[in-house]
Amino acid sequence: MFNKKNTIYLVSSILLCLIMLASIQWGAVSITNQQMSDAIQHFFQGKAPSSIYEGVFLQIRLPRVLLCLFSGAILSVSGVFMQGLFRNPLVEPGIIGTSAGAAFGASIVFVLAVYLPLEYKSLVGPLLVPLFAFMGAILATFLVYAVSKSQQKTNVLSILLVGLAINAMGLSGMGFMTYLARDPQARSINFWNLGTFSGANWQQVLIVMSLLIIVIFSIFNFIKPLNALLLGEEEALHLGVNIKQFRRKILLINTIMVAIVTSFVGVIGFVGLIVPHIVRQFVGSDHKKILPASMIIGAAVLLLADLLARLLLAPSEIPIGIITSLVGAPIFIFLLKKNLFIKSDA
Repeated sequence: MFNKKNTIYLVSSILLCLIMLASIQWGAVSITNQQMSDAIQHFFQGKAPSSIYEGVFLQIRLPRVLLCLFSGAILSVSGVFMQGLFRNPLVEPGIIGTSAGAAFGASIVFVLAVYLPLEYKSLVGPLLVPLFAFMGAILATFLVYAVSKSQQKTNVLSILLVGLAINAMGLSGMGFMTYLARDPQARSINFWNLGTFSGANWQQVLIVMSLLIIVIFSIFNFIKPLNALLLGEEEALHLGVNIKQFRRKILLINTIMVAIVTSFVGVIGFVGLIVPHIVRQFVGSDHKKILPASMIIGAAVLLLADLLARLLLAPSEIPIGIITSLVGAPIFIFLLKKNLFIKSDA
């Protein structure tokens, strides 16, 4: 017997599979089910793709779809974590400077990579931009946590306020690098800052998939503390939650999650903001139900956004951040008008 919540899981899972299939098949080059089947068969037989369509499926379309799926799930879980920590449904994963720091780090590479030693660039290869973006994200978040400390005590309000300041600094740094850049470099910065899965490859897929597996096995440790925080920090303390230690764990895992995803695909907004809130409307406030549902729906939402980004102006491609912002901004305004703020303790 299916209750309402189990129906949500079933419907969203079916929807995810359908969107995933459509994302693989549709694009500048259409791929049939037979071509996908032949490509998979040839791959396991150790044979080279027999047509350009099989090559597009194995080397371009499939890694892109999988990277998009895993990224959507991770960003949505990150949004749940941050909204649970701040007890505010209008908080998004990059609010503590992670996304802005990653954008600044990536912009440094786009502008100054020509001055780096050739040996270094050859050693790092295609991971040069992700590496600098990851370091920028980690540094920005560390600054937020370090500056927000006051008398050995860090609270969510100070983290939020300092995060807004660090975000502004990161965006200013990126703006300065854009000012120094030539036209092709500036275009690369802007395109990356709007998010794109056009450079997806199997190396990125394996890294992000490994991160998602770790997240899936670790989220069970956060369910009870997040549910306890819904009652307030004092009540959570009475229930045995070590607030300080738990806050550090959440901020650390959120930083790693957002930094890795952002370093590969650029800044993608609103997914971590709107998906958890939408999920709460269907499954309630229990994080035991919110977290898995957010992974499924977040993956479906980002896959759909990427599909639209590839199809709307085909064969050209719209940066996916434009699509997510175009849909997410009206929902954000709706939340503001509904005044769905949850106060956080100072």
